[in-house]
Amino acid sequence: MSQREDLLAGAKRCLAEKGYGKTTARDIAAVSGAHLASIGYHFGSKDRLMNTAVLEATSEWGDVLTRLVRESSSAAAPEERIRAVLTSLFEAVPAHRDLMVSSVQAFAQVQFDDETRAALADGIEGAREELAALLLGVAPEELDADTVAGLGSMLYNIVTGYVLQYLVSPEHMPTVDQAVAGIRALLPPTP
Repeated sequence: MSQREDLLAGAKRCLAEKGYGKTTARDIAAVSGAHLASIGYHFGSKDRLMNTAVLEATSEWGDVLTRLVRESSSAAAPEERIRAVLTSLFEAVPAHRDLMVSSVQAFAQVQFDDETRAALADGIEGAREELAALLLGVAPEELDADTVAGLGSMLYNIVTGYVLQYLVSPEHMPTVDQAVAGIRALLPPTP
């Protein structure tokens, strides 16, 4: 890896282990094996490096989530598809905890960095489209803006909500059956 890549890897490790606010430039240099001055050379500042690391980790978690969604798209009925997504999500969450921690920290940084805000907004829009398309069994380009805003947002909130629940209290996560039953309870019974 290049020194720049080493710094990014070190920053991501520090994000997961210490958090955004408690990570110092010296921490990143120590973990990455790079010189302290190389942070300024490659990124301009520790904050720019941390924001880049946050965005990369968020993108990596987004790639994992997209893969899970696509793998779940073979189910026939919407309830089967949402069950497949939740099953994949609940199985993937423990293995990708570091990426999720970094992703959650990214949301805290959007108030302070317009570039981070714009990148996350684009990622959220893509996730909303993917999730809505999956549930409806259509291609994302077949969706209208209202469906993406309504259904896509609701599904995105479910996924991110479960991620947050896992990070706070993994021992209290519902089962997939409980999660599907909860979603079903929101819908009126069919005659």
